Parts: sequence; C-alpha cells; structure tokens
Amino acid sequence: MSRELQFKRRPPVSGDVKSVVVFLHGYGADGADLLGLADPLGPHMQDTAFIAPDAPDKCTGNPMGFQWFPIPWIDGSSEEEASAGALQAVKDVDGFIAQILAQEEISPDQLMVFGFSQGAMLALRTLVLRDEPVAGIVACSGRVLDPESFAGTVRARPPVLLMHGDQDEVVPPGHFNEAGQVLEAAGFEVYGHVMQGTGHGIAPDGLSVALTFMADKLGIALNQG
Repeated sequence: MSRELQFKRRPPVSGDVKSVVVFLHGYGADGADLLGLADPLGPHMQDTAFIAPDAPDKCTGNPMGFQWFPIPWIDGSSEEEASAGALQAVKDVDGFIAQILAQEEISPDQLMVFGFSQGAMLALRTLVLRDEPVAGIVACSGRVLDPESFAGTVRARPPVLLMHGDQDEVVPPGHFNEAGQVLEAAGFEVYGHVMQGTGHGIAPDGLSVALTFMADKLGIALNQG
C-alpha cells in the first residue's frame, strides 16, 4: 500500500492546467529543493503546473531533509532495509502519480517526471512499471537500480533524458553511460546530456536541455515568455 505524500504546487502561469511536471528530490532534500526550478521553467511552460512531493521518511543522514529509501554506505542501513525501502518508495510514488493524474484531471501523456539523484533512480524504477507511459522522464545525476533485472520488469517505455555532471562526486558519472545502455537495450528512446565541469547538481545548460526535452514531449511550443 502506498503512503500519502505531502507536496507543494506551483500553478500554471496561465492558470490553465494542460500539463504537469512532478519533481522527485534527492536524498536528504525536500520537494522545495526542486520546486524552485518552476521559476525559470514556468514562463516557457505557461500551461504547466509544477508539483513537488516530500519523501515520506526523515533522512537518517540528514535529519533536516527526507529520503525515499535508505542508502547503506551513507547511513549504515542494511542492504535488506535499503531494498525494502526502495520497494515501498516505488509504491508511494506510483500512488502519488495516480493521485496527481486524478486531481489535475490529466492523462499520463500530459505528465512529465523530473527526478534528481535518488529521485531520478526512483523515477526510472517506478514509471516503467505503470500500464501507460507518462510523457517522459528527466533523470539527472541518478542511475538504474538493479540494471541486470531491469529489462524484465518493464511495462511502459516513456522517453528518457539522462543528465549527469562529469565531475559528480556523489553518483559517479559512469552510471550515466550504464543507464543509457540499459535503457536502450530495453527498447527505450533515450537522450543524454553531460554537464561539463559540473558536480552533483543541475547546471544552466542542463536545465535548458531539460526544458527543450519536456516541451517537445508535452507538445509545448517554446515561443512563450
């Protein structure tokens, strides 16, 4: 059973919801951490609502933030706890996606999921298990969980944009290439962008590429704002 997630919402600039972007934050952060991206994105996506849930558990490694699931080499949790936590997180996010589709009265092809770090890992695990594909996934600074078994679990294949900083000290950049190979082997339409000189974060060039990808997949003409 999924748990109810607390979230914050930025309404569309136009006031008319034609699409939604759901942000999934990283380990130790919260929804507000990514919701700020609505400021630069909103003027170009004027009919898009931006929604950012908080993960349901307080972060062991950073009590001021939240976590989707434990990370053994950071917080000392066991592999069993991490695996169980990831399984529950998939249920939580899947339930939240269903909730947002109903509340915003949109179809899956009007919804984009933008995940960072642990949120990107969760997006790549959850959205492929749904019956209908969403418009797309932006996965920044993440990786594919369980790459060996990934292909056998896939039900939906939304297009994916992978982004990674080449100086990422938290999630090694090698996961960028691995994720691309795993996704392509499983039949996904995959795009990639490496942010040069960037650590574990989102550089301006990455956000620009993400905007172009999201607008294309949501059918938004980038001539606003």
